[in-house]
Amino acid sequence: MDDTYFRKTMSAVLLISLIVLSIFILKSVLISIILSFILVFIFAPVYNWLDKYIKSPNLSAGLILLFLLLIIILPIWFLTPILIKQSFEVFQLTHQIDFISPLKSIFPQIFASEEFATEIGSIISSFTTKAANSLVSSLAGIILNFPTIALHLIVIFFTFFFVLRDKEIVISYIKSLLPFSKEIEEKLFEYSKSVTAAVLYGEFIVGMAQGIIMGIGLFVFQIPNALFFTLIAMFLGVLPIVGTAILWVPLAIYLFVINNSIAAWGIVIFGLLSSNIDNILRPIIVSKRTKIHSAIILVSMIGGLFFFGIMGFILGPLIISYLLILLEIYRGKAKPALIIQEPSTSSK
Repeated sequence: MDDTYFRKTMSAVLLISLIVLSIFILKSVLISIILSFILVFIFAPVYNWLDKYIKSPNLSAGLILLFLLLIIILPIWFLTPILIKQSFEVFQLTHQIDFISPLKSIFPQIFASEEFATEIGSIISSFTTKAANSLVSSLAGIILNFPTIALHLIVIFFTFFFVLRDKEIVISYIKSLLPFSKEIEEKLFEYSKSVTAAVLYGEFIVGMAQGIIMGIGLFVFQIPNALFFTLIAMFLGVLPIVGTAILWVPLAIYLFVINNSIAAWGIVIFGLLSSNIDNILRPIIVSKRTKIHSAIILVSMIGGLFFFGIMGFILGPLIISYLLILLEIYRGKAKPALIIQEPSTSSK
């Protein structure tokens, strides 16, 4: 009896020790591994379709990996020099732009006091300068840390290839580790898959589309540093509720103030199209999927940004969504529509 207890204790100690050591070993590349799993989820439908015709898992996964390499590396290679140049131009512009005159012309009564106008202008100027400085520092950090980023990309691409090729085996293995009954396990995977698709496609992909539409307007009407502002628009488009209006509304007002009415109306049109395109795309993409309330998505994105960095925009909503799913399964009751909405049974 003592011998059995000793063996079980030592096995538990050994297992815990190895888990802790593995966490320390993989800690620096954990985000890269998670990102590769997210990419597998996104490209899995394409892989399934392609493998039906090619009937070679290695070749199908290899072709998708090649496509992924092209859409990641080519834009970085060609657009990074332009982006760096434009970011420095924006940074210099934040030191030169006059914020007080437009505010006085739009709100003459509020900014009648010169002292008050100067104080507000100083606050806005300080904010924009710090924001621009932060963006320039981030770009400089990416360039300086390129060797580390390259190693992370290697981890992402290799993990992506093997998990995509063997995804059914990986899913079966994960299921075998879960401490739930078969019924709970199936329900958990069903809701997790649905919510993951809703977050990735309904929030991230649609948000990127909003930013791209706004960017087209910036290029069409020849707004200076359009590439830089397009990336900002894509970043803002991912945020639910807030969206690209934070960018295009002040920009349109500024263009009206400087009497560039053609460009201003153009930005307004593209801005409204960008802000409302989700009403068309989101129901198509997320029509039959479980949905998380937009307020929860927004809060979890911001919290994820503080904790995980830029990857928090994806990981934050996913982690909170999985927690809500587990809580609802644990409660064993119908899901409240305010927080989690059931997949629609009607075809759209």
